[in-house]
Amino acid sequence: MFARNLWYVAAWADEVTTVPLARTFLNEPVVLFRGTGGSVAALEDRCCHRALPLRHGDVVGDCLRCAYHGLEYDLNGQCVRIPGQDKIPSKARVKAYQVVERDDLIWIWMGEAEKADASKIPAYPWHRDSKWKYRKNTYLIDADHLLIYDNLLDLTHLGYVHKQTIGGDAETHFAATTKTTRTDNGVRVERWMLDCVPPPTYTSSYTFGTDRVDRWQEIEFEPGLVRIFTGAKDVGTGAPEGNRDGGFGFRGLNAMTPETDDTTHYFWSAAHNFRLDEPSVTDEIYRNIVITFGEDKEIIESQYRSMKRTPDRPFIDIGFDIAPVQARRLWAAMIKAESAPAPL
Repeated sequence: MFARNLWYVAAWADEVTTVPLARTFLNEPVVLFRGTGGSVAALEDRCCHRALPLRHGDVVGDCLRCAYHGLEYDLNGQCVRIPGQDKIPSKARVKAYQVVERDDLIWIWMGEAEKADASKIPAYPWHRDSKWKYRKNTYLIDADHLLIYDNLLDLTHLGYVHKQTIGGDAETHFAATTKTTRTDNGVRVERWMLDCVPPPTYTSSYTFGTDRVDRWQEIEFEPGLVRIFTGAKDVGTGAPEGNRDGGFGFRGLNAMTPETDDTTHYFWSAAHNFRLDEPSVTDEIYRNIVITFGEDKEIIESQYRSMKRTPDRPFIDIGFDIAPVQARRLWAAMIKAESAPAPL
């Protein structure tokens, strides 16, 4: 089961054009398109006439035309034209989903329409901030979306899975000072690794003044995404006290949208705030993150295959699982609330 009453990322804004884009979210086939006026729509990917997926059609003005018999649907899913027929049946429509374009992302609401509130869309302004440069990608992960949240909320795995990129020394991560707190709508983790050796990803794109740094990781979870803010400065230059100017600064967007029970759309971006006029630096950071997420993908998909073989065997939680456990409880509470019968 999925939580439905929240905003999920459906696509990057530049993916949605006047060429229909077909995706499945929460087991529901959806087609996204941009009308010639610039507005974005998300419709059920099924013509009401003979069930051909609308992904095969084309955009005409602000309508999507079915490739089978030419029925045209407006941005709200209403059939507005049937070739050779003046009268349009009142039931000639398809389901439309609410969408919002914001922060270079297209957000979709898959739940109860009357509960959609665009003010609740998670903010990610760094995509539009001139002080940051970013690159992005989308992966399809063959696993339950909750496993990706587990992975992102517990960064002690970095020293084992990503030792050649963002991880570095494993013992440094286990010695980190960690604070986990519940927020109004999620979980926040703050980790500090003081007087440590910076990992390879940091040193490949930034030159520190010493060979030791103070390093931080901040992880913000709310249903639908995880923001990760990380960085490092020369040891003893005031980072723990709040002076993070200069040094290596990184911001990562991680937005997970279930495709099916067993697959997940993973939208991610990697941004940095130094050497902004050097494209090679952005390329180098992106290259490292591609390697990193490829490693995570392999781990998570292998983990999920193992879970499918042994569905009756539970996880055994350890001390570093505080944040993932809290996040799972929040997901479970959301699903339970949505499944509760309506009051009489």
